[in-house]
Amino acid sequence: MALLKLFRKVKKSYLIGLISAFVIIIFSILFWVLKLIENDLLYFILGISFVIGGLPFFISLIIESNITREKEEMFLEFARNLVESVKAGTPISRSILNVKNKDYGVLNPYVEKLANQISLGIPIKVAFETFARDVRSKTISRAVTIISESEKAGGQIEDILESVAKSISQVEKLRKERRASMSTLVVQGYIIFLIFIVIMLVMEFTVLPIAQGLGEGVTSIDTGMSGGLGGFVGGQEAASPEELAKPFFWLLIVQGLFVGLVIGKLSEGKVKAGIKHSFILIVLALLINTGARLFL
Repeated sequence: MALLKLFRKVKKSYLIGLISAFVIIIFSILFWVLKLIENDLLYFILGISFVIGGLPFFISLIIESNITREKEEMFLEFARNLVESVKAGTPISRSILNVKNKDYGVLNPYVEKLANQISLGIPIKVAFETFARDVRSKTISRAVTIISESEKAGGQIEDILESVAKSISQVEKLRKERRASMSTLVVQGYIIFLIFIVIMLVMEFTVLPIAQGLGEGVTSIDTGMSGGLGGFVGGQEAASPEELAKPFFWLLIVQGLFVGLVIGKLSEGKVKAGIKHSFILIVLALLINTGARLFL
């Protein structure tokens, strides 16, 4: 129940986060147009605004995933309690009423509604369909469909319930194993990208200044030999540090996009699932890169 309350609070903050991010973006762009802030500060502020706007959404995704997982775990407990009651010779409709007062966490309101509908004389099939629609879990929907159809056909309901409970238990076990492997892949992907960011920063703040110093030395030699072309090498003006740093910045952005998509494909089997990872990595690169330029 605590998760549900937290989820509702986070959903309410959607609009606040989006409005705040929009206002920050508008004012930062306005200040940039008026030349009151530089490019690096603009990018840094945009990164912060993306975090403000996207954070409630990502938190809600995590909480919603945890709620769904808890629902499925509690449904397994609910199914096991039904099996015990039905095996004792109690009809399934009466068994639901008997087990409704047990604690099923986030599933409590749905079990209570199911029991109330059955006590009002609503057919079990209809009550179960409403239950599955309210819970919004594919695993629970499939299990409920099997249970209601078996009850309607007059089969050995206790055997069906036991089979469903074992099936859900096996699915949950496989999901836990997959989540563990997915977590490893995601962590590895993020670590690799952070290492890439560090390498880019080292090159930008260490290698580039050295290369630029060597270039200036060559420029001064060429200037002396060519009769003073001041600041030009071979007729071309030497690039500024900002211009030399731009390729590193955009390389990080592109790398964040593709690394995120690869993480989604490897961990969840869908390229589309990597969009959220791409968003996080791009914002991370934006904040670290521009923050390093501003504060180092």
